[in-house]
Amino acid sequence: MIRRRSVLMVVFVLSWTILLSCSSVLVSGAVVTLDSIQVFKTHEWIPSSKPTIFFQCKGENKTVLPDVKEKHVLYTFKGEESWQPLTEVRDIKCKRCGFYEKEAIKSDEVLDEWEFCASDFNRSDGKYVHFKEREFNATFLCLECVTLVQASDHSSNKKNNINWMQWGLIAAISASVTVLFIVGLVTAYKYWQKRKRQQQQARFLKLFEEGDDIEDELGIGPLSHGI
Repeated sequence: MIRRRSVLMVVFVLSWTILLSCSSVLVSGAVVTLDSIQVFKTHEWIPSSKPTIFFQCKGENKTVLPDVKEKHVLYTFKGEESWQPLTEVRDIKCKRCGFYEKEAIKSDEVLDEWEFCASDFNRSDGKYVHFKEREFNATFLCLECVTLVQASDHSSNKKNNINWMQWGLIAAISASVTVLFIVGLVTAYKYWQKRKRQQQQARFLKLFEEGDDIEDELGIGPLSHGI
């Protein structure tokens, strides 16, 4: 009994450890940083002014890139800058993000907007490149996104396997019930035939015995000749 309790306790602890490790990825989120960016074009009205480029996802705060001031210059980052990270991905659902250029007079210039998804980080190094013609070329880094997508794929495959197992179990149960029902019908039919034959035999024997009794009473039976 004690050994069984210890085994159950180990299984319980391992299950909770796996559950907490998976949920921690979903709760804490996957951090996305900017690895590099190169701007091809600015939209300032005054040629001598420096642009203010920022990144923003819908419903989130702006992240200004203070170092990005020149066109055709490749800016690389360590991911440790004060303005990093750019955003966090908490699940595999995409969100609307983009790069913008701040404007003083008119509304901010949209360099590009797109669906930012964890599944875009499909390289082994956790990098994702987004290129907008004549605007910019940016490389994002998210090592945790690879794990997040793999965990989601594994969960989806496991769910599909469970569904297939459930359908297989339902099919097996249905087939078993059908077979048992047919066997029951055949058995009941044979039993009914057997009972019918027994009743017919019993009725025939009863009629035969009644016929013998009548012959004996009339004195025409085989016993009456011997008297």
